[in-house]
Amino acid sequence: MTVQHDAIHESGAHFAFTDRWGGVSAVPYEELNLGGAVGDDPAAVVTNRTIAAKELGLDPEGVVWMNQVHGRDVAVVDGPWGEGPIPAVDALVTARRGLALAVLTADCTPVLLADPVAGVVGAAHAGRPGMVAGVVPAAVEAMVSLGARPERIAARTGPAVCGRCYEVPAPMRAQVAEVEPAAWSETSWGTPAVDVTAAVHAQLAALGVTDRQQSDVCTLESRDHYSYRRDRVTGRLAGYVWLAESDAPGAGEA
Repeated sequence: MTVQHDAIHESGAHFAFTDRWGGVSAVPYEELNLGGAVGDDPAAVVTNRTIAAKELGLDPEGVVWMNQVHGRDVAVVDGPWGEGPIPAVDALVTARRGLALAVLTADCTPVLLADPVAGVVGAAHAGRPGMVAGVVPAAVEAMVSLGARPERIAARTGPAVCGRCYEVPAPMRAQVAEVEPAAWSETSWGTPAVDVTAAVHAQLAALGVTDRQQSDVCTLESRDHYSYRRDRVTGRLAGYVWLAESDAPGAGEA
């Protein structure tokens, strides 16, 4: 398994994105499927989530997941859901250090956010509908309500379908670009397209988030990653964000 782990050790913020390898799922979910609602063997998903968490030094039982529905609702959490139902939300935020938040994707843009000074992190699932609905601004707003500041937030977006590959009907492109002009794109073969990741970064920039990085992986082009648009029946990648308890910024830092 290859886990892209970008850790800002001096501030305590950790970001990680998985690829599809190193798990136990069978075809067509091979191998490291982390999605629990795609038809895979539930036992395989539990094993895969354990493998990924341990690779990152996390407690598998301490990762908070979402029931993603392509909306803009945000849940503020201070621990795992336990035995209760997982809420239908597309973003999570927490002010609890050491608690890892996870987002599942297979073409949509995973958005990881952290303000280590405030001790607040967030994770958002930004597909085309969620981006248009404003899930990323909603996540930032929720973080700010917990003490974060946009100018201190570090944002990382993971593997997602790129604007050269996300073909859509021309009217849909126009509708999306009306909400966020940066989404306007064209495929490499000259047809209308949408660039969700570019739109997410434009939204973050408008909010004052300047520390932004994005993955150069297009999920549709990469056979090392899951792509719903390419394969339809497939697994899910995960992005993780957390603040290590032992790496907290020093007192008085601002």
